[in-house]
Amino acid sequence: MSTPQPRWQRRKDARPSEIVEAGLTVFVEKGYAATRLDDVAKLAGVTKGTLYLYFENKEELFKAVVRETLVPEIEMAETMISDHAGNWTDFLRELMVRWADRLAFGKSGGILKLMIAEAANFPELAEFYLNEVVLRSRRLFADVLERGIEAGEFRETDIRMATKAITAPLLMVNIWGRSFQVCDPEHVSVTQFATYHFDMLMHGLKARP
Repeated sequence: MSTPQPRWQRRKDARPSEIVEAGLTVFVEKGYAATRLDDVAKLAGVTKGTLYLYFENKEELFKAVVRETLVPEIEMAETMISDHAGNWTDFLRELMVRWADRLAFGKSGGILKLMIAEAANFPELAEFYLNEVVLRSRRLFADVLERGIEAGEFRETDIRMATKAITAPLLMVNIWGRSFQVCDPEHVSVTQFATYHFDMLMHGLKARP
């Protein structure tokens, strides 16, 4: 009977993804400043030396976490918008609920809280996150609003302000849930709020005859 090989020898091809997954977990639990690469390596089942073969430093690992956990969701939504040929009102609701689900149930939703807490101390990471995630996410909703206006479903409005009006409350509810959920007797999930928020928005966005 052969002796089992260490995890990092058995799954060489999976090492980068395992390290990224471990990085996501540790970043969300401890925050960026408090995260140690030793902890990430231990959770991933690799040596610290092995981790450095794939990621030069903690900053590069964090960027990989963002690119592999958040950016693919944005790219998928961009494709959905490009391919969509139906009702934009229903599409906006679906997009808001999908976005809320990711904030509420994915570990990646914790990255948002991390960035708000630590952006001022790590401005280069903040700029990276803004460009890779925030601006592209805003563009998703702006595209849907613009197409809905062209289709006559939404009234003419300030797209920039409307986009913020859609996203800002969802972000705040996510932050609140990850901070005060344990003691808030009236806690509401981001997904529940997204459905209600959409209904309220439609009273302001819907085109009038």
